[in-house]
Amino acid sequence: MDIILLQKVPNLGVMGDRVNVRAGYARNFLLPKGKATLATAQNVAKFEARRAELEREAHEELMAAKARAEQIRELKLRITSKAGTEGKLFGSIGTADIVEACQTAGTKVSRSEVRLPDGPIRAVGEHTIVLHLHSDVELELPLTVVAEE
Repeated sequence: MDIILLQKVPNLGVMGDRVNVRAGYARNFLLPKGKATLATAQNVAKFEARRAELEREAHEELMAAKARAEQIRELKLRITSKAGTEGKLFGSIGTADIVEACQTAGTKVSRSEVRLPDGPIRAVGEHTIVLHLHSDVELELPLTVVAEE
């Protein structure tokens, strides 16, 4: 299926690219989320007319994500959890726990923005999490997990 991307899509292309993707990917993900439109002659003309506006909106989103990253950059997260004598947690710390810790610290973060490179955290100590704020803005944050006494 031939489509035009309306915004940057990782591993696919940037705004304005005309790409050929599988029909299901376009029909079930790209088109409903507004990330792409069918590459018909009418849609190509409409896209070219709105190109400057779409680029300006994309630039504003990028600048907002960078500003947000600067605000979050100094955040030091600390989560207390029950743990055994060897430092293993009873359970694990996932994205929901990290979002809750961020909200406690006064920063609003959604679960979809939190990335755990090594999977759920299952041990006490220092860990690094990644916040994916924009397709071009990722931020690494330190997370300290301490045992509850």
